[in-house]
Amino acid sequence: MGQCWTKFLQFFKCPKRFKKKQQQKQEALCPEFESKNVHPITTKQSWEEKLAEATRDGKILVANFSAPWSAPCKSIAPAYSELADKYTSLIFLTVDVDALAEFSNSWDISATPTFFFIKEGRQVDKFVGADKVELKKKIAAVADSKV
Repeated sequence: MGQCWTKFLQFFKCPKRFKKKQQQKQEALCPEFESKNVHPITTKQSWEEKLAEATRDGKILVANFSAPWSAPCKSIAPAYSELADKYTSLIFLTVDVDALAEFSNSWDISATPTFFFIKEGRQVDKFVGADKVELKKKIAAVADSKV
């Protein structure tokens, strides 16, 4: 009870600082993608733009459907960022299944993380799980084959 009251008082004393603290806590829960080649998808429009870019440039798109609270998603995030830095000929995306629930449902996501490999607007491969070795193999195969 005391903690709730303290948070309530903090909010009214300095709402900006309280919100910033809450945001920092939330960011700590979310897997952080440190690569500049991992693009967060926050809207269906941003998805469409990246898909169009990949098609126009003849690139393969790697889409990671994940959840910020998922331990497997958190554990594979650093490997995903590392692969994004290594394979700059591919476009890497991350989609928060909670933030874009309806969109994620249209992809039949049954577990997180789920990775889709898309070329010219069509799915060419799929990988479910947080097996870093297997993800590296899949991405290397897709990058080498140019499907």
